[in-house]
Amino acid sequence: MSTSDAAHDLEDIAVRDTRVSDAIDEPMRAMILDILAEKARTASDVHERLADRGVDRTENTVRHHINELRDVGLVDVVRFEEGRGGTTKYYGANTTVLSYSLPESADPAIEEMIDAVQPQIESVLGTLTEEYDDAIDEITAEMQPCEHCRTQKYETYVLLTVLRRAFVRAHRDGESASATQES
Repeated sequence: MSTSDAAHDLEDIAVRDTRVSDAIDEPMRAMILDILAEKARTASDVHERLADRGVDRTENTVRHHINELRDVGLVDVVRFEEGRGGTTKYYGANTTVLSYSLPESADPAIEEMIDAVQPQIESVLGTLTEEYDDAIDEITAEMQPCEHCRTQKYETYVLLTVLRRAFVRAHRDGESASATQES
C-alpha cells in the first residue's frame, strides 16, 4: 500500500496529547480552562463564573477539577494572597483548548494563506531539523516506550509542538504590543 494516494492527499494533522485529552474529557474542565484563560481567578471566582454559564456544581467539585487541571500542567497557581486567616490561591490557564471546525466556504482563503506562508514554514522546519537534530532525537528517544513505537510520528509531534508554542508566544506578544500602543 502506498503512503500517498493522488486522489487523497494528507492535508492536516490532528494533535491529541493524551494527558490533555484525558483532563478535558470532562466538559466542565474545558469551561474552567476557558474561564482561567481570561485572567487569574480563585476557585470561588471560577465557581461563580460557571454558575453564570448555568453549571450547577459545588465549589468543592470546582476546586477538584481545577486541581486535576493543575496536576496535568494545564493550570498554574499564579499568585497567593494572605488575608483573613488564610491563603487564597489564584489560578491561571497556561493552555488554550480550541475545539472548532472551519466552514467549507473558508477553504479557498485557507489555501491562499497556506500558499503564502508555506515557503517560510519550510525554511523554519529546515532550520529546526538542521540546527536542533540532536535535541529532537533525544526528545523522541524519550517518547518511545518500545521498539514498535519507532514507527510513530514523534519528530512531527515535536516539531508541531515547537511551532504551536512559538505561534502562541508570537500571538500573545503581538496582542500585548497592540494593547500597549492603544494605551
